Amino acid sequence: MRLFKRLIVGALGLAVLAITGAAFWFWITPVGVNNYVNKVSLQLATDSPELLTRLGMIDNTLLDFHSDKLGDYTKAGEEESLEKLRKARAGLDDYGPEGLEGQELLTWQIAAWFFDDILRQSEREYSGYRITQLGGVTVNMPEFLTDAHAIIDRRSAERYVARLEEFGRVLRESQERVIDDREHGVVPPDFIIESALVGMRKFVEGGAAGNVLVTTLPERLAAVEELDEASRARLLQQAEDIVRDQVIPGYEGIIVLFEDMALTANHDAGIWRLPGGDAIYRDRLRSSTSTDYSPDEIHDTGLNEVARIALEMHAIMDQQGIPEGPLAERVQVVMADPSQQFANTDAGRAEMIDYLKDFDAKVMARAEEFFITIPPQPLEIVRVAPEREDGSPGGYYSAPALDGSRPGRFYINQKSTEDNPRWKLPTLMIHEGAPGHHFQISASQLIEDVPFLRRLSPFTAFTEGWALYSERIGKTDMGLYDDDPLGDLGRLQAEMFRAVRLVVDTGLHARRWSREQAIDYMVTNTGMTEAEVTREIERYAVIPGQATAYKTGQLAILDARARAEAALGDRFDLREFHELVLMNGAMPLALLQEQVDVWTAAQGGDQ
Repeated sequence: MRLFKRLIVGALGLAVLAITGAAFWFWITPVGVNNYVNKVSLQLATDSPELLTRLGMIDNTLLDFHSDKLGDYTKAGEEESLEKLRKARAGLDDYGPEGLEGQELLTWQIAAWFFDDILRQSEREYSGYRITQLGGVTVNMPEFLTDAHAIIDRRSAERYVARLEEFGRVLRESQERVIDDREHGVVPPDFIIESALVGMRKFVEGGAAGNVLVTTLPERLAAVEELDEASRARLLQQAEDIVRDQVIPGYEGIIVLFEDMALTANHDAGIWRLPGGDAIYRDRLRSSTSTDYSPDEIHDTGLNEVARIALEMHAIMDQQGIPEGPLAERVQVVMADPSQQFANTDAGRAEMIDYLKDFDAKVMARAEEFFITIPPQPLEIVRVAPEREDGSPGGYYSAPALDGSRPGRFYINQKSTEDNPRWKLPTLMIHEGAPGHHFQISASQLIEDVPFLRRLSPFTAFTEGWALYSERIGKTDMGLYDDDPLGDLGRLQAEMFRAVRLVVDTGLHARRWSREQAIDYMVTNTGMTEAEVTREIERYAVIPGQATAYKTGQLAILDARARAEAALGDRFDLREFHELVLMNGAMPLALLQEQVDVWTAAQGGDQ
């Protein structure tokens, strides 16, 4: 359900509330805006068994009423959930904003924006593609069942089998929704249909016995001591029967539907192709950037940033003696430099991990010069598991557990060490680790006396903007590239990647660029390969606006800082500024600017 895909980030951690007794809020009247936000978030989360399982703290407890079920994917079910959200948002007005101040007012403003944004998106029923090469039940549900549903005892094993049967129902419901979407003019582009078909055909090609929902089960059952061999065999056979009789037919029905849609689908890439597409895109931009910037404003900002960054990249490559030529060709020269490569061996991979650890230690040694709160949660640097490398990005961050049971982790994809040469690693480490995602997300978990929504960073423009801002201060304030010009080139290429996204996303969805035009622009201005860029552009085609959040967020934080510096002059304290930004948690960018202005005035600055 698209509504709850938008709720999932904001609802992370609500299981903690349930376990500590907050489930009783269903029957009592909350006191204050914080308790109200926690209560309604918990109530909304209970509509999604998948969400509750992903929280990881309710399954297989006395509060587990859901782990043998999957959500309702019908139109009626989605409308019922949407109506609950409408009532929850209306109820928020009983708690403010009149009479609130300080942190309580900020909580009300953040929650109101968050719920209004979900409602604005969800009220547009025919505004996107339900199943694509990247998402939808055909992509997400198998991963959910094999990875998120824990099998720890007989009951959870039986519930896994029950969920397989539920998956058959979900596929049938989703097929009906795709048919309904089609009747209302929502059909993906031909290249998206074909990519989705490739994945669905691969899923069913081995039959039930060779399907991942079955082949991953024996090892999981073997770890359950209370199951004897006969019980394991019975459960495995039940799973295979359900996959053969319900799951695979469900996929086959959607495959036939997509093959039929492919006969008449066109090649237009942008969301403008849908009824009301221009308005849909404006809503998506507002949601992703948490601003009111128009597509033209974002496009022009991107063009300006691309031009600026290109000049800086060329200057470094000139200094390093890289042969003159187009930017993309010069970047490829650096990519092929043997001195920047780690051996694609176990020893080379271990050397890369050691390099990342050493760089992180260098950053942390200076962190107190620039930050007041240093998150106590540890950061681990680990390799992406080999079996997951094909579907994983080059590097990504996983937040620490709210209860402290799991540290923050930076995962580095080492399938081919050539993908992550030495000159790119410092910026990747800053972005995903310190002072990027690890500092921001870990700090938000430390905030006290606010609802969980504010501790869980459900605003992409803020979280990714902070990570890009961190890359910048690694250069301008922390001096981390002073002796590493190629590392600085890596920083600029990463920034160029995000600036290009502003151009191609708005190009596709507002200026009616073709898929090929967007690919050509991105290849030319980043030095990435055509295969890499094609995957990126096809992602932007099905998730309009999301790619604009990163650079927009960085520029907003830089602008807020510049305004505060101009107003305060010598009284500006960078550590205090960072404390303000991090220890209020993620929020829409307009609210961030308001908070910085209030802080600046309190410091005696001229506004």
